[in-house]
Amino acid sequence: MDTVVVKNLTKKFGTTTALDDLSLTIPMGKMTGIIGADASGKTTLLRIIIGLLKADAGTVVTLGLDPASQKRTLTAKIGYMPQKFGLYEDLTVRENLEFYADLKAVDKEFSTLLDFTGLQPFQDRLAGKLSGGMKQKLGLACALLGDPEFLVLDEPSVGVDPISRRDLMHLVRTTITPATTVVWSTAYLDEANSFDNTIVMDKGKVIYHGSPEKLASTPAEFEREVIRLMGGYEEKASQIAAHYIYKETDIEYPVEALELLKMYGSFAAVKNNTFHIKKGEIFGLLGPNGAGKSTSFKMMCGLARPTGGTARIMGVDIKKNPTLARSYLGYMAQKFSLYGNMSVCENLKFFAGIYGIPLRDIKTRVDDIAAYFGLTPYFTQLSENLPLGIKQRLSLACALIHNPPILFLDEATSGVDVVTRKEFWCHLKALAQKGVTILITTHFMDEAEYCDNISLFYKGETIAVGTPAALKAQADAVTMEDAFITLIKRKDAEGGSV
Repeated sequence: MDTVVVKNLTKKFGTTTALDDLSLTIPMGKMTGIIGADASGKTTLLRIIIGLLKADAGTVVTLGLDPASQKRTLTAKIGYMPQKFGLYEDLTVRENLEFYADLKAVDKEFSTLLDFTGLQPFQDRLAGKLSGGMKQKLGLACALLGDPEFLVLDEPSVGVDPISRRDLMHLVRTTITPATTVVWSTAYLDEANSFDNTIVMDKGKVIYHGSPEKLASTPAEFEREVIRLMGGYEEKASQIAAHYIYKETDIEYPVEALELLKMYGSFAAVKNNTFHIKKGEIFGLLGPNGAGKSTSFKMMCGLARPTGGTARIMGVDIKKNPTLARSYLGYMAQKFSLYGNMSVCENLKFFAGIYGIPLRDIKTRVDDIAAYFGLTPYFTQLSENLPLGIKQRLSLACALIHNPPILFLDEATSGVDVVTRKEFWCHLKALAQKGVTILITTHFMDEAEYCDNISLFYKGETIAVGTPAALKAQADAVTMEDAFITLIKRKDAEGGSV
């Protein structure tokens, strides 16, 4: 028996076809991974099969029920974790759990879930004050309440560090029963490769449905096959870099952090952090969620005032002249920080204007950068309605629009599909070769391999620094993910202090 049976499903939003005569089945008691390009229809499909959206045509049967007409009965059998953080940030961890327990009319005994998620010590903390990884664990805990027959997870590991990703996977596998069906949408191909079944979507259609082993025998081959199914990827010369106007400088280290310290009461979010980034260098700042990476970014951008120390941007002290220092930066925040009630075109024009691009040049610059990033088809859409991956493209385009000599990218590719990530890095590597200095955080460990140097950040401090090869050698690891986990666990074993 199948948990979900979908036949000839079609869903349109205006003139955009999200699902195109799609048919599939999801087997009971199995874990099924869904992957695909940005805007391929993954989230729309999940929302229809659990009754949050109605299809324009076709039929859906979920757990033997019609999601459209029997939603109330179906909801009681489903655990759902949406792509966007679906919790209440002004409620505590325990209050969120109690709220969802009331909605599901289930028991309020949370001890097991709190222990599994590691949230037991944080029951009284506001959800909005949790790190990204802890938020995802709380969201998953709420979805697991009541032992659902069908668990639907829409990119639960987006923006989550490797250790927390493994924790989330372990949490699901150890708490569900053998009869539980799990659908897990993901941008991480290693996750998709670990499930019983894999669904690959593109342009509203299913282009592969079967076991990952039938698609490819090893993770590297699996990635190549997925990319091939999604139309392939051939690295081309970056048009962004080709048209980038880079002003040469004699400054050897355009970015310097000098004993940066940030205190929140008695808590040190960043502890005397120091590093120097050479011109044209790609410098990766890696670390678990809550390690202090984004706080460091904000201090270096002048968005948060350091408790101690300072940063220099193109030789300008960020504390003494933050306006001038920021003018040299293109900054992409971890969370989508553009204007949701403005269209793609309006956002690009707005940022072109505030970054000082002459009025006569704005239209040409906006048209050009939109074409480079594939944003032209979305020109008139409100940015708040864009798929996550397209939002990330727009954010990066706005950060680059004024040709800054320095880029600060805080999880620039979070939630972006594998082909788009490769395109992003093609641009970034070409920009670095032209002289642009790049500071980037990422939770994709394959991306860390592209960095010239890496600072591994943990509990507000640098615990290791060097090239990717040097960090792997230090951890006696083959992959960056294994090096990341080994070095973090080694520091914990030493007592966690530098």
